[in-house]
Amino acid sequence: MRKLLAITLITAAFALQAAPGYAPHENPIGEQAFWWDPDWWNEGRLEIPENHPVRTAQIEYPNGDTTVPALVARPADDLPYPAVLYQHGRRGLDELVQRQVKRIAARGFVVLAPDVFTARFIEKFPIEHDYATETDTAAGLDVLLARPDISTTRACLASHTRGGYLALRAATTHGRQQDAAACYVAWYPHLQDPNAPEPMQVYRYASEADQLEIPLLVFIGDQEQYQRRRSIETAIASLKKAGRDARLIVYPGVGRGFDFRPPQVRTFADDLASKDALQRAAGFMRKHLAGYAK
Repeated sequence: MRKLLAITLITAAFALQAAPGYAPHENPIGEQAFWWDPDWWNEGRLEIPENHPVRTAQIEYPNGDTTVPALVARPADDLPYPAVLYQHGRRGLDELVQRQVKRIAARGFVVLAPDVFTARFIEKFPIEHDYATETDTAAGLDVLLARPDISTTRACLASHTRGGYLALRAATTHGRQQDAAACYVAWYPHLQDPNAPEPMQVYRYASEADQLEIPLLVFIGDQEQYQRRRSIETAIASLKKAGRDARLIVYPGVGRGFDFRPPQVRTFADDLASKDALQRAAGFMRKHLAGYAK
């Protein structure tokens, strides 16, 4: 009986892997894995990310009749740096999310983070999605790229949670991947229209994801909510099948929000995932912005 049960479980596992739309966990092993570093393995060398003191400023920019407040974070010197637009999610641009903006800036970027909820008088943690906020994100790219302190003619889109959908729509629906965005980076993004019905939330991803032409990097924890993880995995699998530059990194032992979980609930695994993702995101954005140097 036990042998029959074992055979049944193994057969089911192989069947699941072969099922259409299934995306296996991206935790590869061995020297062919994306994370393998022969210099570290053979010589003990570590790639230490750039570290810069950061200064911040509050600005505003117009989008039609709407005034959008934004946080700008950049290294505290007078040198130009590559451009990143960071879009917040359902939390809004609160103090925990502002820390993530500063962490990216500390890697050597000029980061503009629009506060689209304040601009539209939207309360924190909204249920419905206001499509006008996507235009605020798209317009922020023009403001960022017009700054004299950036070293690139394009910016990378960075985001988390629902901000991933806003950034996705800015890149595709609003056409900014053609003239302003060089890459897309997202932490546990909501890759579905928040106003879509429940079956679409659980079993589908936003069709706009298939329109992405720019390189894509996404981070999640292996304890991510099922309905979010499924849409992310299937979207990445679809992009890969289409030959796009898309990668999903899954961190074991962590769940949603590992970048801004507060100290009273924060774990060592959260911190390891947050630091690793930040370093990988910085390298990814620097690589894809290098071809757009002024």
